[in-house]
Formats: sequence, structure tokens, C-alpha cells
Amino acid sequence: MATYDVVIIGSGPGGYVAAVRAGQLGLKTAIVEKDNRLGGTCLLRGCIPTKSMLKSAEVADTARHASTFGITVGDITVDMKAVLKRKDKVVKVNAGGVSFLMKKNKVDVYNGWGALAGPGKVKVAGDDGEQILETKNIILATGSDPRVLPGFEIGGPVMTSDELLELDQIPKHLLVLGAGAVGVEFASVFKSFGSEVTVVELADRLVPVEDEEVSKEFEKIFKRRGIRVHTGTRLTDLEVTEDGVRGKLEPVGGGQAKGVSASHFLLAVGRKPLTEGIGLEETKVKVERGFVHVDGHFRTDEPGIYAIGDIVAGTPLLAHAASAEGVTAVEHIAGLNPPSINYAECPGCTYSSPEIGSIGLTEKAAREAGHEVIVGKFPFTGNGKAKVIDDATGFVKIVAEKQYNQILGVHIIGPHATDLIAEAGPLIKLEYTVEELARTIHAHPTLSEAIHEAAHATLGHALHM
Repeated sequence: MATYDVVIIGSGPGGYVAAVRAGQLGLKTAIVEKDNRLGGTCLLRGCIPTKSMLKSAEVADTARHASTFGITVGDITVDMKAVLKRKDKVVKVNAGGVSFLMKKNKVDVYNGWGALAGPGKVKVAGDDGEQILETKNIILATGSDPRVLPGFEIGGPVMTSDELLELDQIPKHLLVLGAGAVGVEFASVFKSFGSEVTVVELADRLVPVEDEEVSKEFEKIFKRRGIRVHTGTRLTDLEVTEDGVRGKLEPVGGGQAKGVSASHFLLAVGRKPLTEGIGLEETKVKVERGFVHVDGHFRTDEPGIYAIGDIVAGTPLLAHAASAEGVTAVEHIAGLNPPSINYAECPGCTYSSPEIGSIGLTEKAAREAGHEVIVGKFPFTGNGKAKVIDDATGFVKIVAEKQYNQILGVHIIGPHATDLIAEAGPLIKLEYTVEELARTIHAHPTLSEAIHEAAHATLGHALHM
């Protein structure tokens, strides 16, 4: 019977990063994974494959507008089988990279279903039968699956993101329910591939977790791209037809319902934690609606059991958050007493066209928290590099408090927003002021100058607008 310092159930960006850090700290470590490849949802069915498809969509759009750059190309066609082949290759290479990291850090890998089997024990049920791993500590990193609403049966033209990632044809008309990151990213991809796209959202705006001005700009750009948008709307009575699906659109505030039909349907209404069947019933672990409650070091109420990633209650379901949680949990196990995570310093990203990157408080949240707020915005239309790359949509917005000019939030919509938001992380963490940012020299010509200009705008003196 193998004995370990820590056994991790799940090899997503939370689990495998925790395993790497544990190996670095000299802990005897094992990781258990039900899939035949490491990487979890993010690598196999989420972040990486969707971004591969988004890149193909970006190339298609660039090719269509190549003449803008003085380049002549022929007819543009999208070969979905080739798109999927490239996507699968990207996933394979990355999964191989995770396997290499396990070997490099002397982490034992067990393939099979991992479950708690009593204090200090993990049962692994694999193709070769069952085995028990003994361990001093256990980290639960089992991740999440797409959430399926009652009344929506997955199959045929009715899909979650898992099924849509494997679709080898371009939908004539894709109907998307849910305008969070997953919904709008797939809407963006298939619009670029040539599909008609309709997005339905129960909330009163697209990407409803974002700053209200960002949501407004996002919807404007989506509509400009020809994507149909129905916010404040319920989708009901969905049924499968001979040529796709049909349903009803019902305004939340009342009003006349109208029919909608499409060749394919994407249900993108969030994710559910994967905590069933992992043995929590016989423990003191507190579980609420499938989510696990933990303390600041990700300890559950059961001694020796930690939980990280999408299964943790009250935390963002983000790959990079899971990785940070994994490091914190392992360092606590190793006795390093790491600081707890401040999720206000965790960026959120939407990789559609346009991109969104955000961190810290929205303007509304800052005001509701009692801050006297100052705000500055700078549009990418005033940025030289944005004009060079022919993408000047969107803006940078800074939210700061008035007394000390401390930066409370940064919100970017536009070109490379998901990369640019990284600059704002240290600004929030180190309590930077707008004045300090405005006096930080930014290279020219770069898109990052828009952040610099937004700081000047917050102080009332933008230089290029």
C-alpha cells in the first residue's frame, strides 16, 4: 500500500499546480485523475480548446479584411474538421506538458476515479481494479461540469460547451442561452465561422458580472457584428425539430412572447461542482449545493482534507484562481503559513471578440461599498497601436477613490484586453494611486498606453483625447 504526504484528486489547473508545488517542497505526492489525460476541464474541454477555436476565428476575420493591410487573398472558407484537428493537437501538446511536469517533480499519477475511503485513505477505481492510497493530507480538486437546467435534455442539436467543442460542422444558426464568458465566446467563434447567432440572457445585459459600461459597449459591438441579442429574456418551451430546435422568447418584465428557431442550441448557464461520489458523506466536510466550504488556507472541517478550485464555495470558477488556491493549500500543508487569497486581486477574462479583462471593483460596486469615486476612461480610438492593428474598439476604464486616488478597479474592453489586464494586478495589490500610474512611463507605440492614458483621464487631463 502506497503512503504519501499528500494525495490530490483531480489534475486540472488547481490539482496539477498543487502537485508541482508539493513536489518542489519535497512532499511525497500522488495525483488521481479519472480522464486518460491530465489537465482537467480547463485543458481538455475548456480554456485551451476554446481559445484554439477563437484563434481560428480570429484568423478567419483577419483574412476577410486582409485588403485593409494591402494583402490580397482568395475566398475564405472555414474547414471545421481542420479547426478541430488543430484544437486537438494543441490540447495533446499541453496535456503532454502536464505529464512532463509530474515526472519532473516526482509526482505519482494514478488513473481512475478517486474517492475518500476513510481517514487518510483514497480509493482509486481504475481499469485494473481498485487500490488504496494512504496519505497524511488529501486535496480535493475535482472541478466542475456544465450546468444543465431542468427541461433541457442534452443530445442532438441541444448541446453544452462539451458537445459544441466536438461539432465538426458550422451551425446554420446557433442559439445561445447564457451571456457569460462561455456563451459569448462561442457566440463570437461561430459568428466568425459564418453562423447566424442569437444570444439570450435572463439578466438585463450581456456579460452581467462586468462593469455596466463594459457590458453596454460589448452589446454594441456584438450587434455591430450582426449577432442578435435578447437581454432580460427567458427562453421557454425548447423542443427539438426535424431541422434543429425551436422555443419561445419571453421578456422578463412581461410582454409578448415570440418564437425562435435555430439549427443548433448551446446551453451556457454556468457550471456545477463535481463532488458527488467522492466520499464526502462520511466526513465532516460541509457541502452546500455541491460546493465545499473551506477556510483561508482551503482546509475543510475534516482534518487533513483540503479543497480547491471550482468546488469551493464563494470563489470564482477560474483556472488561475484554482492554481493560486492549490499553491496556498500545499504551502500550508508544508508548514509555510502562506497568506490567504484576496479575490479582489483576481482578474477575470472573456476571450471573445471583443475581449474583456477586468480586476477589482466595478464603478457600481465601489459606490455601493461607500467610496467617493472618480472614474477615467480612454478609448482605443486614441491609441496609435490600436490603429496599426486595425482594432480600435472599446476602452480602458479606471475606478479610483477620490481622497487618495487609490485604484480600486480596472476594466478593459478591446484588443488584447485579456493580456493587458495583467498590468493592473500589481496596481490593485500594491494599492497604487492613479497619480503613480500616470507618472509611470509606458512604451510607445503599445496598447498598454491606453492604461496610462486612462490614468491621466481619471485625473482630468488625458493627453490624446
